[in-house]
Amino acid sequence: MKQRHTVLIVDDEKSTRDGLARALRRHYDVHVAEDGPRALEWLSQHPADVVLSDLRMPGMDGLTLIQRILARTPQPTCILLTAYGSIETAVEAIKRGAADFLTKPVNLDELDLRLKNALRARSMEQENRHLREQLDTRFGLDNIVGQSSALREVLETVRQVAPSRANVLIQGETGTGKELIARAIHQLSPRAKAPLVTVHCAALPSNLLESELFGHEKGAFTGATEQRVGRFELADGGSLFLDEIGEIDPALQVKLLRVLEERNFERVGGRETLDVDVRLIAATNKDLKALSDEGRFREDLYYRLNVVTVTLPPLRERREDIPLLLQHFLQAFNQENGKAIEGFTSDCMNALVNYDWPGNIRELRNAIERMVVLARQERLTVRDVPPHMRAADDEPKALPVLPDMSLEEVEKNMIIKALEAHQGNRTKAAEQLGISRRTLHRKLNEYGFRDGSSD
Repeated sequence: MKQRHTVLIVDDEKSTRDGLARALRRHYDVHVAEDGPRALEWLSQHPADVVLSDLRMPGMDGLTLIQRILARTPQPTCILLTAYGSIETAVEAIKRGAADFLTKPVNLDELDLRLKNALRARSMEQENRHLREQLDTRFGLDNIVGQSSALREVLETVRQVAPSRANVLIQGETGTGKELIARAIHQLSPRAKAPLVTVHCAALPSNLLESELFGHEKGAFTGATEQRVGRFELADGGSLFLDEIGEIDPALQVKLLRVLEERNFERVGGRETLDVDVRLIAATNKDLKALSDEGRFREDLYYRLNVVTVTLPPLRERREDIPLLLQHFLQAFNQENGKAIEGFTSDCMNALVNYDWPGNIRELRNAIERMVVLARQERLTVRDVPPHMRAADDEPKALPVLPDMSLEEVEKNMIIKALEAHQGNRTKAAEQLGISRRTLHRKLNEYGFRDGSSD
């Protein structure tokens, strides 16, 4: 059975509140209160979907009551009723958070319509809030796993640049998480409620990519049987993420530069100039500056894109994050596949930490998924590791770990073994660990090591 919505009627006139209650009880769970304080007392113990409140009541008036109600969580939808209707009162009620305004005597058909509209709007807002929370969970910074100083610097840059209007260029090897960073920038920006539209530039030939970005008019080329809206139009008010932007050809670079400079464009085959408000986030696994120096990428476009640069380090340079990522993906794929694998044996952990991960986080994710799906024991062992990854275990980059070690203990032992391997030389130990010397120094202080090592 569908749950009935709860309506609280607040009116100092008994005949009015009783009459409204009788009319609404057929479709709603109705409660009444004779003044503001009693309404607040009832709301402190019960949730309501809608509050219908009289404007003029002794003691606390309806506008004050609405303000007090909307300061609480959760917030009901508030509709004000008054026999003293005026534009000024209506405007003031809306300013204070009322969803609607009705004059007395109340037309019951009109009230029914207003209630349905208010509840529909409330339902949509709750759904949108839930979707935003899902997006924040999936694409927010909390979902970017790692504690290394290199990653923390990236996330701090993201936090600083996200609220601005600046274009952002994300650089990094394949699989380092460039799209995840782009989504985080969008979600943390004032444009978060508008679309984030993604285009993978390397996936389309130049003529199709132009139509994809800018749209086309009917008859613009063979096969253009109808008008098509492009990605710039779809992203209006939001963000456009162009992945692998280094792949676009020079002619299209010119048109892209014009959009960034003038904030307008024409569809392919069209004459109408369309204004657009889009924040551009671009990503590449190539050195755009080098391509620019070689004449293969427009220098002026490079500088337009490169207002703020976010450089994602490869996984081999943030090796201390690997155990965290392993645990993260193990938990995810356990849940996805109905498994209950408890963790990694020491030799398995060593093999995975020692491997250089040329495909970065994407390769690690795929490897753990494969291992979880094929695993037959309670813990993942070195036999579950793909053969080409086991060979890396011969190099002394990591450490022996015990099955029940915490991640902090794993990290601490990694540091100890690296310092031992290089006779206390911090610079070489940091290089082996794939972290900066400053990060190593900070970690040593955290773990209480004495400063008896060399440079």
